[in-house]
Amino acid sequence: MSETADETTAHRGEEHSGSVGARLNWLRAGVLGANDGIVSTAGIVVGVAGATADRAAIATAGVAGLVAGALSMAAGEYVSVSTQRDSERALLEKERRELEEMPEQELAELTQIYRGKGLSDDLARQVAEELTAHDAFAAHVDAELGIDPDDLTNPWHAAYASASAFTVGALLPLVAILLPSTGTRVLITFVAVVAALALTGWLSARLGDADRGRAIRRNVLGGALAMVVTYGVGIAFGGLAL
Repeated sequence: MSETADETTAHRGEEHSGSVGARLNWLRAGVLGANDGIVSTAGIVVGVAGATADRAAIATAGVAGLVAGALSMAAGEYVSVSTQRDSERALLEKERRELEEMPEQELAELTQIYRGKGLSDDLARQVAEELTAHDAFAAHVDAELGIDPDDLTNPWHAAYASASAFTVGALLPLVAILLPSTGTRVLITFVAVVAALALTGWLSARLGDADRGRAIRRNVLGGALAMVVTYGVGIAFGGLAL
């Protein structure tokens, strides 16, 4: 039976699971980067606020922490993704070389892969032969390596995304600590950060299809503990300075 026009349109518009998975990984990385920005910057500004009421000192520490954190995240992501990309390129080149030097062994390997997925011997061989005839390299790197040679991760994109997510998260505690009056700034920052961490915890759990309540509690408790500890450190060292 032939497909209807609606069914054909639906299939054409449907995204592949690999594409969706990659997008979810990027979203999850963005949420976690923002979460890091929130917690680390909140710890810095609250700690400095425990030591001094000087708005300029708090702002300087907060901005320095934001810039340093964003650059650190970007550099780390760039190095990590570059290493991954180099490894993927090496594997792709190895596969290309093996296809040129031992095509029969590679065909047998591809057949075995599809046999392992549940196809009969004859059907597995037929699928392997047809895919090899169509595009041997694409068929092998997909089945053996799970790599799309046309969609390797860009380390510059990863670095930019990581730095941007961290910056967005870091701006919240920085604004929250600088705008209110001296007497309420720490409390307002604490409330704003807890609310933001509850949101990022919920988002990360939703993207990972995990328990929302557990993720929120873990996120909020960790961030709150960090602020309490750094505030206490600020008070202690501020008193020593006096």
